[in-house]
Amino acid sequence: MQIDATHDTNLISWVEGADGHPDWPVQNLPLGVFAGEDGTPRIGTAIGDHIVDLDGLGRTDLLDEDWADALQQPMLNAFFALGADAMQGLRERLSLLLTSESHRAEVEPHLVAMDAVEMQMPALPGDYTDFYVGIHHATNVGKLFRPDNPLLPNYKYVPIGYHGRASSVRVSGHPVIRPKGQKRPAEEGAAPNVGPSSRLDYELEMGIWVGEGNALGDPIPLGEAEQHIAGYCLLNDWSARDLQAWEYQPLGPFLAKSFLTTVSPWVITPQALAPFMQEMPARPTNDPEPLDYLKGGPSKAALGIHLEVHLLTAKMREAGEAPHVLSKGEAASAMYWSAAQIVTHHASNGCNLQPGDLIGTGTLSTSEEAGYGSLLELSDGGKKPITLPNGETRTFLEDGDEVTLVARCDADGAASIALGSCTGRVMAARA
Repeated sequence: MQIDATHDTNLISWVEGADGHPDWPVQNLPLGVFAGEDGTPRIGTAIGDHIVDLDGLGRTDLLDEDWADALQQPMLNAFFALGADAMQGLRERLSLLLTSESHRAEVEPHLVAMDAVEMQMPALPGDYTDFYVGIHHATNVGKLFRPDNPLLPNYKYVPIGYHGRASSVRVSGHPVIRPKGQKRPAEEGAAPNVGPSSRLDYELEMGIWVGEGNALGDPIPLGEAEQHIAGYCLLNDWSARDLQAWEYQPLGPFLAKSFLTTVSPWVITPQALAPFMQEMPARPTNDPEPLDYLKGGPSKAALGIHLEVHLLTAKMREAGEAPHVLSKGEAASAMYWSAAQIVTHHASNGCNLQPGDLIGTGTLSTSEEAGYGSLLELSDGGKKPITLPNGETRTFLEDGDEVTLVARCDADGAASIALGSCTGRVMAARA
């Protein structure tokens, strides 16, 4: 993805409040789906404190007629299927329309106040795959079980992933119902029991939305992988650690993960992220070289995105206190494999990716405790409670706790943009 005129920091939008907006300046232009006044889902783009209704705009002659049908759908799958050229073309056209006073009278009627709508799922994921490319998270968790050998032999050769549950992916704000399931007490030889999870956790991840797909049997070369990425979001792969510990062998996560995955509502396009992409971190000299199909690719493939996790407990909410920042970190330094490598590996056996499929990166932790992306790490497996500013302590999430993931991008010579937020509040297990 190339830096072009749409990234120019001197661009001025006629939309009130857009210039210098901390999240949605004209240099961002994310895509999402909102509920109109009649409750009908409509595709839009964020600009300042407004949303451009692309469904309505697409019915005019202001947008390419080849995009019209796809933009009048209730989700973005059809537009994702048009591929990277359509994504770039729409971005260039919207940038022009929102910065040119000559188009103001035609576009302004299609602006909707952001605080007057409810955001929906941006796309319908036919499949959801969660990877495990956060090397510091993998190392930290591995140490809990294998102190002397935290990473399994395959980790530095193959991007590890598992097939998640697409039907339980929900947009930010959906309640987190505490899951119930089988778990085994810590006492040696104890029999398992069934009950609500007592070790409920969050996972700080990035989500990758698949754009143009590939035919069954056709791999995606690394040099073409970015063309198959429609955009990025925040993703919280909620995890019941006690259920997971009992069930994960020999086939990996199941009920400990499938009860809910939360995504942020806005899709940040690869084109918008172009000024913030970085070189992948250098691998240690004793690490193996990637195999040929995972070697090379884009010169700047690391996501230059700053990530944070905020926790607001019920007691803090009642007292009117601000959320507590649990961790801060950088996605670029957390990922051992790039998004392009993830996509290429996923399709390397001929697996067909489809427009709107969702891919998670896995938990993104930094090498320092201040950047750990889960309570499992922050509490050292539940052995070290975290003390919050109001005196409360946590090892894992309690009912009423609200977790919010936020992210933004900053770089010299570029307008700062955000990815929005991804929030979920824990509710008691259902009887």
